Amino acid sequence: MLLRHTPKEITERKALTINPAKTCQPIGAMYAALGVHGCLPHSHGSQGCCAYHRSALTRHYKEPVSASTSSFTEGASVFGGQANMLQAINNIFTVYNPEVIAVHTTCLSETIGDDLPQIKKKAETEGKIPAGKHVISASTPSYSGSHVTGFSNMVKAMADMAEPTGKKNGKVNIIPGWVEPADMEEIKRLTSMVGVQTILFPDTSGVLNGPLSGEYKMFPDGGTTVAELKSSGDSIGTLALGEWCSADAARFLDKAHKVPCSVLDMPFGLKATDRFIDALRTVAGVTVPDELSMERGQLVDLISDMHQYFYKKKVALAGDPDQLIAMTEFLVSIDMCPVHIVTGTPGKKFEKRIREITKDMGCEVNVKAKGDLFQLHQWIKNEPVDLLICNTYGKYIARDEDIPLVRWGFPILDRQGHQYFPTVGYKGGLRLLEKILGVIMDRKDRDDPEETFELVL
Repeated sequence: MLLRHTPKEITERKALTINPAKTCQPIGAMYAALGVHGCLPHSHGSQGCCAYHRSALTRHYKEPVSASTSSFTEGASVFGGQANMLQAINNIFTVYNPEVIAVHTTCLSETIGDDLPQIKKKAETEGKIPAGKHVISASTPSYSGSHVTGFSNMVKAMADMAEPTGKKNGKVNIIPGWVEPADMEEIKRLTSMVGVQTILFPDTSGVLNGPLSGEYKMFPDGGTTVAELKSSGDSIGTLALGEWCSADAARFLDKAHKVPCSVLDMPFGLKATDRFIDALRTVAGVTVPDELSMERGQLVDLISDMHQYFYKKKVALAGDPDQLIAMTEFLVSIDMCPVHIVTGTPGKKFEKRIREITKDMGCEVNVKAKGDLFQLHQWIKNEPVDLLICNTYGKYIARDEDIPLVRWGFPILDRQGHQYFPTVGYKGGLRLLEKILGVIMDRKDRDDPEETFELVL
């Protein structure tokens, strides 16, 4: 009973977070940077910060995460980190020779006020950035926002690399948001099936779910190339999958380079995937192939076959806003009842959207942006649920309250496969339902008395 001291009685908390449902901005920025081919993320702060960010990603993806740091000491903390940063840029290009250095700030460098664009300009003036190489930067203070905010800020910095030629390339930019490498592969498979040429950025497929070949590569073969990022300003449109993760970059391309954008939900589940496929069809002027219609039909078939096990099951959810919005809609569409929903990322818009999705469920819904897992646990104590969908940190609540748990989101530290098996699209929807059904039926088998213990369910 690891959380046995969590009280059932809820008291208002304004300045205290217990068991946060998020992590810090630089982790999101680092993950986004890994989705650019030949890119080395750089943490402008202390070595300890960089080590934590790398370990957080490594523990989730079970892959080595390379990153450099400005290695602040007391002197840099007092007099500023410009000298450290300039030396780092020179060392990185000399020793590791990346195509891009993606710099993100930390609490320390933000607090002392280091100006990354100015430092980058000085590095260019002093010839520390070789011809054909690039340095991009994003402001990612850990004391505001969340890892989702950091991801968004770094992706916007990638969009700023666009160099339009004035001639359209016939491609569609897709900004997938923070999803697994396997999800990015699935998005590329879906666009290929529809017959749409795309520029997907960032793209961590082949980087954080690559093969074990016996040969070490500092920079894996995957990732969006610099040429593709430059060409994104010539695309015929941009589809941003998620308001929190992807919209800022898409709107930047629209405003700066007249690349029209649409902000969609992440394609988790039936309805959100339908909207994504329809948007692809519309922007590229193509038709949906029969093979994709068959995949959709398979998902509908599974929902129909297993509906009795989903019907009116109460669910608690915790995760990131874009993912939770699509997941909530999916659960409501199959007649499950998401009644407790928490994200650690700020944003009242999230709460409004969730209430719109759940307004016809016929039951009260607790929803909180900038919430924490302590509050989620208290809600569950007051109104028990049949299922918890959360990252690995939800296992403590699941154990204490004896609730089936589906691990989903970031981070997943105690299970494997999330980086290899997609949950977006119709095929991903099948996997999500299989995971949900698995834990629900395991619980039924565990709890049924002998007279109702069935071989066939």
